[in-house]
Amino acid sequence: MKGILVILDGLGDLSTKQLGNKTPLEAAETPFLDFLATRGEMGYMYPVKPGYVPGSDEAIVSIFGNDIKNLSRGQLEARGVGIDLKKGDLALRVDIGTITSLEEGEIIDRRVGRTLTTKEAKELAKSVNEMLFPYKFEFVATNQHRAVLVIKGDFSDKIAGNDLTYQNGKTIESQKILNCQALIKNENAINTSKILNEFLNLSFEVLKNHPINVSRKKRGLLPANYLFVRGPGVEKPKFKQYKNWVSFQYMALEMGFCLLSGMKNFSFKYPPLKGLDSYQNLWKGLKKASKYSIKTIKKNLKKADYCYIHLKETDLPGHDNKPYEKKEMIEYLDKTLFKFLARIAPMKKIKVVVTGDHSTPCKLKTHSDDPVPVLFYNGALPKEKKYFNETEARKGKLRKILGKDLFKKVGFVK
Repeated sequence: MKGILVILDGLGDLSTKQLGNKTPLEAAETPFLDFLATRGEMGYMYPVKPGYVPGSDEAIVSIFGNDIKNLSRGQLEARGVGIDLKKGDLALRVDIGTITSLEEGEIIDRRVGRTLTTKEAKELAKSVNEMLFPYKFEFVATNQHRAVLVIKGDFSDKIAGNDLTYQNGKTIESQKILNCQALIKNENAINTSKILNEFLNLSFEVLKNHPINVSRKKRGLLPANYLFVRGPGVEKPKFKQYKNWVSFQYMALEMGFCLLSGMKNFSFKYPPLKGLDSYQNLWKGLKKASKYSIKTIKKNLKKADYCYIHLKETDLPGHDNKPYEKKEMIEYLDKTLFKFLARIAPMKKIKVVVTGDHSTPCKLKTHSDDPVPVLFYNGALPKEKKYFNETEARKGKLRKILGKDLFKKVGFVK
């Protein structure tokens, strides 16, 4: 194996008073990341371009050298969960959330307070799939509040979904539900938006008094009664091929991307959320992900040239303004995955890149256009002790990097 890319989702952050005016990465004890940094170089990266607020999909696609114009998050996630798609089928990423009513349209929570159990999500999805609708469709609950929707037919993707949290590189937090709109004056686009709005309204009627939501309200929990959709796509995205790569992914987005990029993916069954503590579930997932990422590397040391590992859990504390949890997750990964890499990389002469797909500052509770730190271990002789964090990375010799240039900068491509 020549190189390993580790992306910690939402890694970049801003200083916070809760951590003594440090970022979670600055506050974390990371001796093994620092070991790698000391024997390499650092820099800072704009995953898409300066001033642009990327979603994970845009960031990953750009880092692997693709144009984000060829992107559809819905297509990636639908393919990631194994849905059979034909050209014209409309695929969308879905977040199950909570609103007051269709008439009032007030958004209470886009993620049901992160308390929707796996079993509840599956039951709700089953009821949605049983509702009467004039087109064939498939609604799949993936992980907690996340889901995928595919409506079969000959549709247009020139539409805006009803969730514009990240739109054209900007953060938009509407407090009212929106209708899906056609982006062009085209009959198919207009009809597609109307059909999708009808689906969303019908699904609300199915969900609002569902026995699961009745039970949740009795227990003082938010009802999972509304579907927020984004990332429409009707065609298979075309990406650069990385057939000499393996990957370790367990979320639908990254699994779909790696599949379409020609990588062989390794995964595991994510622990289901059974109770109300979503962070207990995240920790179970993180520990299992770290363990299986190490297994993937060991298994493919002689079989692949490169390995791409993406760990999702570090993003969630940023969205929830939980800097201590983000710091602790980074520290856990340092003493597990990065301890392993600090041992094996020098031994096998493997280059290692550690970075994020975007910044999710805790105090903002959303993605930002701030750059992410980049660590590039290349086995250089240490001259001085280095510490991997946002501040030090900005001083590094790699300097400013655009996502599309990362692999050339570190020699992962010719």
